[in-house]
Amino acid sequence: MTLQKCLDLSVYAPALMAHDDRTVAVVRGMEGALPGLRLEWEVGEGGHPIKLPQRDGWLVDATTRGEIPLLCNGNVSYPLTVSGRNTSGRFGPGGQPLLDVRAELPLDTAVIAAAGKMLERVGEGARAFWGHATPDGAALDIAYQTAPTLEGPPSPRRGLPALKLLEHIRAPEIPYYLGWMNYWSAAAAQAIGFPDPARDAELLSRSRRTASGGWVVQLTDAPLDLDNPAHLDALMRAYARFPEIGGRAAP
Repeated sequence: MTLQKCLDLSVYAPALMAHDDRTVAVVRGMEGALPGLRLEWEVGEGGHPIKLPQRDGWLVDATTRGEIPLLCNGNVSYPLTVSGRNTSGRFGPGGQPLLDVRAELPLDTAVIAAAGKMLERVGEGARAFWGHATPDGAALDIAYQTAPTLEGPPSPRRGLPALKLLEHIRAPEIPYYLGWMNYWSAAAAQAIGFPDPARDAELLSRSRRTASGGWVVQLTDAPLDLDNPAHLDALMRAYARFPEIGGRAAP
């Protein structure tokens, strides 16, 4: 059986507070980006969807636990999910706690068309520092950029640069890594030096501003596929352009 390819979407934002309405903004943002999407089911025991009659209130109540519980679209044959949780400042950049929001969607024509809008709306709704949307195949290669080996440091695939662990990044505004589509808040863009009109013409041709002054920056026209030499080259050039990403810049 062939496993369905997925799009991984993540954003990193300030930690949730009690009664924080950003949880509702994130979920409604996803729904508004993909026509027909309704995330009104909790994922229960055994993966069975449970309808939520008062979803928005349920989401706000969950902020007291510092989380967005796992939500889905109720369709086990075409699953879309989102969840989030606060992470401790012990493991956060600059010692700061973060809200880590993660969504998983089928990598099909409808999702690909909506991916940029969805990333923007989730990023803006969470008031995120940064985020990305990346096909799961490329995301696995990217994960090797930070995964330590038995011998110690990471051993990235395909010649990609090794990146620091999240807790070793000096500030939450600095992106941890790159993806296919990248959400950079205004603070993140300033931290990495984007945009420079003289150096970023190609990236700017696939970028747009957000309402908050941030950016959605797309590395390749088609979903990132690192078996494609042109896509791997685009990712490598982006890492070379932004040495702050992944904490690689000299202090």
